[in-house]
Amino acid sequence: MSGLGTAVPPGVLEQSDAAELSPAFCAADARQARALRRLYGRSGVETRNTVVLRADQGVLEERVPFYPVASGPDDRGPTTGERMAWYEAEAPPLAELAARRALKDASTPVEAITHLVTVSCTGFFSPGIDAVLIDALGLQRTVHRTHVGFMGCHGALNGLRVAASQAQEAEARVLLCAVELCSLHFAYGWNLEMVVANTLFADGAAAVVGTPAQNGETPGWCVQAQGTFLMPMSADAMSWRIGDHGFRMTLSAEVPGLIRTNLGGWLASWLQDQGLRMEDVGSWAVHPGGPRILGAVQDALALENGHLDVSREVLRSHGNMSSPTVLFILERLRKAGAALPCVALAFGPGLVVEAMLVA
Repeated sequence: MSGLGTAVPPGVLEQSDAAELSPAFCAADARQARALRRLYGRSGVETRNTVVLRADQGVLEERVPFYPVASGPDDRGPTTGERMAWYEAEAPPLAELAARRALKDASTPVEAITHLVTVSCTGFFSPGIDAVLIDALGLQRTVHRTHVGFMGCHGALNGLRVAASQAQEAEARVLLCAVELCSLHFAYGWNLEMVVANTLFADGAAAVVGTPAQNGETPGWCVQAQGTFLMPMSADAMSWRIGDHGFRMTLSAEVPGLIRTNLGGWLASWLQDQGLRMEDVGSWAVHPGGPRILGAVQDALALENGHLDVSREVLRSHGNMSSPTVLFILERLRKAGAALPCVALAFGPGLVVEAMLVA
């Protein structure tokens, strides 16, 4: 990973403000409004960036014009088509900004890119973000394109698996870009799982420039291995489906327990295959699905408190941006000169854990 870049929309939503705004969309009575404020307060999020926020202050209609106040208990907000129109307008420039920052960080000229991998699970249109980036960045029109879609929060690690395979060619220069606009799927009404998702998710993009190590060089922050594990009896624990009024997420309270039960044994075995023990890992880039998920990972792996500080910092300052989030964490660790090897972990529908070893 010779270059990393990240980007967020300019609109910053304080979590305290989000807690005050949300009853207009989700609460049918004062009891639900109080419950909402408690959920927002326990989310581990302080600020989030979102494309739907148009003003920091003022009446609700001026601040988030995309989401009108619920007209009644059956109002579910904008249609999926309306949400996708915003995605098509807002996702490409955010992806472009992250990509330009990664290219600059790698000191790689845009014309050198031979492969392009895009990742997203929060929107669709075609010609897609890959085609838009070719024009916007000035990539070669013969660049090899791959899109990794609808895989959820671990999608960037799936994309990096594709990129690492492509980077085996000596002259390859791979640009990966993950972009998500989770705020376009804000759910109206009182459904506890979707309300919890409302408290956590945000918008962001991250990009990686990947190059092959030349002549056996190991310059650091190289993808060494990747692994995946589909947890048994977990199909109903997390899902992401297309509805009439946005994409609908289910996030069962069983997820932390499944992680505690399954993660430690599988990861220890996978690390052993790489010639490592858990205590050999120098740093951890764990996707912050939420504070309970981070707590479950810490318990399952018997990690010390400081090992997940960067994951918690990203959750606190940016929320859960789905697939780009783990790249935000890797960027911070890399800039800080964190100890290697580093293990990146992310979770998504399945319930699946994706792992990546960086050394």
